[in-house]
Formats: sequence, structure tokens, C-alpha cells
Amino acid sequence: MINHTQINNQQFAAYIDGQWHKAKHTITSLNPADLTDIVGVFGEADKGLVSDAAAAARRAFRTWARTPAPVRAGIVQNFGRLVENNKEALARVVTREIGKPLKEALGSVQEVIDTVNFFVSEGRRLYGQTIPSEMPNKELFTYRRPIGVFGCITACNFPVAVPAWYFIPALVAGNTCVWKPSEDALLTSYWFTELWARAGLPHGVFNTVLGSGPGTGAAFVELIEEGAFDKIGFTGSTAIGRKIGEVCGRALQTPCLELGGKNPMVVCPDADLELAVDGALFSGFGTAGQRCTSLGNLIIHSQIHDAFVEKLVNKAKNMRIGDPFNSDVTYGPLISQRFLHNHLEHLSTLIESKHELPLGKGGHIGHGAEWPHFSGNAKNGVYARPNIVLNVSMADRIYSTETFGPLFNVLKYHEFDEAMAMANNHGYGLSSAIYTNDPRTVYQFKTEITAGMSSINNTTTGAEAHLPFGGNGKSGNGGRQSGIWVLDQFTKWHAINWDLSGKLQLAQMDTHYVEPDLNFKIQS
Repeated sequence: MINHTQINNQQFAAYIDGQWHKAKHTITSLNPADLTDIVGVFGEADKGLVSDAAAAARRAFRTWARTPAPVRAGIVQNFGRLVENNKEALARVVTREIGKPLKEALGSVQEVIDTVNFFVSEGRRLYGQTIPSEMPNKELFTYRRPIGVFGCITACNFPVAVPAWYFIPALVAGNTCVWKPSEDALLTSYWFTELWARAGLPHGVFNTVLGSGPGTGAAFVELIEEGAFDKIGFTGSTAIGRKIGEVCGRALQTPCLELGGKNPMVVCPDADLELAVDGALFSGFGTAGQRCTSLGNLIIHSQIHDAFVEKLVNKAKNMRIGDPFNSDVTYGPLISQRFLHNHLEHLSTLIESKHELPLGKGGHIGHGAEWPHFSGNAKNGVYARPNIVLNVSMADRIYSTETFGPLFNVLKYHEFDEAMAMANNHGYGLSSAIYTNDPRTVYQFKTEITAGMSSINNTTTGAEAHLPFGGNGKSGNGGRQSGIWVLDQFTKWHAINWDLSGKLQLAQMDTHYVEPDLNFKIQS
């Protein structure tokens, strides 16, 4: 069972070829609800350790790729059983380390279990095809083949669910892996790695390198250009995603990029307003607004704008913020001090004089800002008050800037075409939502929206293990995670042309097509 005291202050920096390695330079993981609580001290992997991890994965690839897919899936199933057996303990580590409310953390761990349950059967369904040939005594086949060494960098807001989306299908498909998790979720990442090790993966198949983005992450990117990886996955900011995409392009690779969002929610005059208010509040403030699918722009019809905003603000004022282990909180602290710093900077640089803040001003609770329903450690915690910004237009910087915190905008529209422009023109294309009971409006929305995902009468957030997840534009390069579609990220098609005729047959040249009688005419 998971017990964090076993590894505290061990300075583990990398899990390579079945062993943990230490490093001289360290990173300390702090509890954002109480920065005096040291969650763990870990080492920072340098380029040498990252290179060693990639080399171990390369050595293990040949044997792992030849392991029958159902056997590979059986080991993944073992991992799922271990996660399920440790569900609450792992969720409590997530809550303590990144401040995600325990209910949400339990949901994140359940997402891992769901993903395992879906992909275990894909080990028996990595189907190819048998294709008829235009030649006699000839057979054509296609096979899915693993790509090779998969290198992956993930973010901190979903430190177990998102890695599971990547690694479960990657391993079932026969790839070996090197993982660089976020420096804000080091203890969580340690346990995630240990669960894979205890599941029975052969040494070298799954490797982990811990460290910061500027340190370990930069070394990771350097090694892409040096040919250490055959496939890259990245979840994080659009700015870093662009850099990784450039490097992969030079290496003639197509990365799987899951980036930021400025996710719109349109509320129509015929919507269930109470339902839409609840959806907007969770979309905007779930995980303290630190989801790539969090609400960015709430787009409300002018007929209901004032009444809806009044309901929204009144309900928001009753939200409880504080200790993430309390069952009644809407959200806990921000993930770390750097996320608070970025949030405060957005408040100071993006809010204009014309904007209204109906929930009040200020950002850091207990440090110049207050919240009436607060139950956390204001002195030592990284807590931010919620913000709703009114009077926003498409010309404002805040309209098209991902803020990644407890903040969203409100825009007013008159005609539906105007609402669609507001929903699309920021350039992101991850998630979206609409509240309406008119099927024709739903049809127009789902036809014209540029986002990769849309919800009807539901939140902008939330994903299921068997539905594709991913975005377009500034939100990604079209790759998808989850569901059967993700297999296209982790396999390459292999075409087989098997001639049994015993003679040379040339396609298109020796094909005996039958010609029609083109002189035939119908007599009318």
C-alpha cells in the first residue's frame, strides 16, 4: 500500500531499467494548502540520466514489441488492479501535493482505472486488415506496428489521469516509454511509477525522469533532436507546445500535443438557466480553473444577460474555498506558488478600467484579498479568490489569453452568428459548451464550432476514457487521446504485399481489367 513516509527525502531523480537513481541537485515538493508541509524532496535528473532512460527504453523495445499484445495488455490490467487497490491513498497524495479537492482527485484516479478497463481488451483488437488484390494468387495485409521509444512530458493538474491516457495505449501497442512528469507532482509521479513497476513490466519498458521544466525538460527536448525518441507526447502550454512541435518537425516526427484553451460556453435564451449557472461555475472554478478545458468565455444572449449574471454572481458568492480535504469546498489552493504568481499577473495586466468584477477585487486570499466562505490556511496556503470579469469584448486581451486560474469572462451577444464568432475567434479550439433546448441551434453550434470537443447542456470540462480528447488551433495539432482513436498516435501502419503466383506480376501494368463495349447505345 502507498505510504509516502517511505520515500521522503530520498532524492530519487530517475527510474531507469528497473532501478531508482539519485541526483545531487534537489527539488522540494510543497503542499500548496500549507507551504510549511514538505511533501517530499527529490533529485533533478540531468541530461545524462534522461539519455540513460531513453537508452534503456531503446534496449527494451525489441523484446517488448515482440511480446504478444494480449500479454502486454495483461500487465496493463495488473496496473489497473493495483491502482484500484490504492485508489483512496493515491487520491490523497494528489490532494496533498497539488491541492485538488479530494472528490476530484478520486475522480482522476478513477479515470486511470476506466482507461485500463477500456484498453485491456484492445490488446486483443489491434486489428489490421486483409485486402483483396487486383492480381490473382496475391494477398495484401495491413498491420499496426509499435512506433518505438515514446517520450512524454505531462502537466501537473491531472498528474495521474493524463499520463494514463498516454502510457496505457502506448504500452498495449508495444512501445517503450520515458516520462518526464511535472515538478509540481513529484510524489504522485513516484507512486505512479512504482505501481507500473509492481504490475510486472519488464525492466526498461517504463522509465521516469524527475525534474524541472528548464532543467530536465530542456534536456528532454534536446534529446529529441538527437534521435533519442521516436514519438513525443506533450501536455502543457501552447508556447512550449510550439517549441516542441518545431523540434519534432525537424526530426520528421508528428508529436501528440495537448495544449491550452480559452473554452467558450454559449447560453441561449431558451436555456435552463439554473442548470447553466451550475455548469458555468463548475466549468470556471473546478480545480480552481486550472484545467485546460476550464471555462474561458461565457457568452450570454442579451435577453437573459442581466438575469443570468445576477444568478451566477449570487451563487458564486456562496462557494466555499479552502482545505481540499474538506468535502464541501468548490476548490482548494492553486497548484503551486508559480501558478499563483501567474494568476496575480493576469489580474494586474489584463483587467481594464471598463471591466467590472462583481465578486470583488484582489487575488491572494489572506494577502490583500478575502473570501467570506473560506476554511483554509490563509497565511501559508496558495489560495486565490474567484473572479468573474464583465463587459469583455473580443478586442480585449483577456478575451484571447488563457488565464489558467479561478477567472472567466462574460460576453454579451445579440445574434447567434455573433455568439459563434465569440466562441471561435480567440484561436484556441479545445473544448466548448452550449446551453439550449432548440435542436436547430445545437446543430448550428456543433457544425460551426472549431473546438475538438463540445458539450450540450453540460460543462466544458470532463472526459470519458472511450471518447477522443484533444483540440485544434492553438489547443493542439489535431492529435487525440483516449478511445480507439489514440491508437493512431502509438502505431504505424505496415502494408504487406505477398505474391504467391511464382512469377513477376506488376500492379497497374499486368492487371487484366475487362473493357466495356463503348459502342453500345440505348435506343429511345
